[in-house]
Amino acid sequence: MFTHAQNHAEKLHEFLLAGARLTPEKPAVMEFVDNEVGLLSYRQLERRTESYATVLGELGLDIGDRVLLETDTSPSAIAALLACSCLGLPFVPVSPETPTKRLLSIMESVSPSLYLRAVDSRREGVPEGMGTGRFGPEGLTVERAPAPRTPVRQESTAADPAYMVFTSGTTGRPKGVVMSHRAILSFYRGMLGHGIVAPESRVASTAPFQFDFSLLDIGLALGSGATVVPVPRALLRWPRRFVRFLRETGATQVNGAPSIWRGALRREAEELGALGDQIRGVLFSGEPFPLPEVRRLQELLPHARIVNCFGSTESVAASFTDVPRPVPHGLTQLPIGFAHRGAEMMLLDEENRAITEPGVVGHIHLRSSSLFTGYWGDPEATAKALVPDPLNPLTGQTVFRTGDLGHRGEGGELYFDGRADSQVKIRGNRVELTEVERRVAEFAGVTAASAVLLPVEGTDPVLAVFVTLADGAELDEVELGAFCMEELPDYMAPQQIHVLDEIPVNANGKVDRPALVERMSAQLRS
Repeated sequence: MFTHAQNHAEKLHEFLLAGARLTPEKPAVMEFVDNEVGLLSYRQLERRTESYATVLGELGLDIGDRVLLETDTSPSAIAALLACSCLGLPFVPVSPETPTKRLLSIMESVSPSLYLRAVDSRREGVPEGMGTGRFGPEGLTVERAPAPRTPVRQESTAADPAYMVFTSGTTGRPKGVVMSHRAILSFYRGMLGHGIVAPESRVASTAPFQFDFSLLDIGLALGSGATVVPVPRALLRWPRRFVRFLRETGATQVNGAPSIWRGALRREAEELGALGDQIRGVLFSGEPFPLPEVRRLQELLPHARIVNCFGSTESVAASFTDVPRPVPHGLTQLPIGFAHRGAEMMLLDEENRAITEPGVVGHIHLRSSSLFTGYWGDPEATAKALVPDPLNPLTGQTVFRTGDLGHRGEGGELYFDGRADSQVKIRGNRVELTEVERRVAEFAGVTAASAVLLPVEGTDPVLAVFVTLADGAELDEVELGAFCMEELPDYMAPQQIHVLDEIPVNANGKVDRPALVERMSAQLRS
């Protein structure tokens, strides 16, 4: 049930800080300082937010000025984004793991007035021309004040941007998804209607701060009066440490991509099973969860409600569907179900006609008040994604053409059937293959590049790149990998490189990606 304060909230900070009025002494976020674990109450989170906002308010920034936040998820990171919300400053989250060249590309795109980072950040090479500062448990300090200006806005509104998340882009450059206060609050209200967590829950969040899934976790926990438990990123590489962390922090709900469970299921099953009475919920998103792994997770966590969260950054998510317990042995694919309250997923054919019969594949469109405003600085891409409502074009309403393919089941529920474009998901992160291809093609000697995601039974898919070389050129795979990592996040770095005489194309003259996948599959079979 929503609280009275949340129902009347119009801005992100008003919604997420409702607990400071209702349950001020209750833990809001778990904090880790110098290897010590502590709990920050809702009142303390509000006070930290207010102290940050006081410092930011003295800088003369205007409503709509962008603030870049480089940090992992933490109480201070949450306070920083809430302080930005208080002042009408859209925040742009980035990870400390973001390559510097990629960070500079984002900076060039959004022209932030202020760049804030955690006190322990070691980032170097930040350009001049913008304000800088650091934040942490002791407060927010400004290192270099932003250029003085005369504010022109008087009042922030619910329609103003709350934040901007950068994802992989089709042009080969990161693409900024702009979300308003009204849209993100609409999503939160629709999500909370599913009753996924309760006020006594402790929600373990594994997503990087720059990934919109982290904002989902924050909204799910704080919007429910529960506690956010940020999982240190380094622990995800060590299954035993990850499971031990869940036990020691008392996590009751664990959210993340399916891949976070793979190591524990294989190597720490006994330790994971010992948490069977503790963990009551698992929410996954970003990629399909292999059914054998889902079944095994259900065996080890017999009381956990497992929820399949489906959607895109452009609306954070579109649906929350309970995984049946037990998963029927005849089932070959988990459904993505129906849209959350206040939204509708429509299935349309190539002529934009509604598909209602089961089994027919079509394009998924989302009708929702939680849709993004547009892609930052890219009206052409925005117009391709936010299209006039195909079923009621005269209303002027726009819907989101997701780029996802799906079909209906016998009960009208939807199933996901892949992408209609070159977008894939890698460890829960959205990746445009064209961006990987652009970077590889910039390497000396490479004349063409095509990237594909190769399925591998029993483990994560492999990002492979096929290249052609100039006459006489030789390829050093180690050097190419290092070249890619200068600009691309680690999950976008090719894991396999294959040299071809020529890259196959289809009848339309486009790269034939299925043929590349089949070629590799045939080699593996032989």
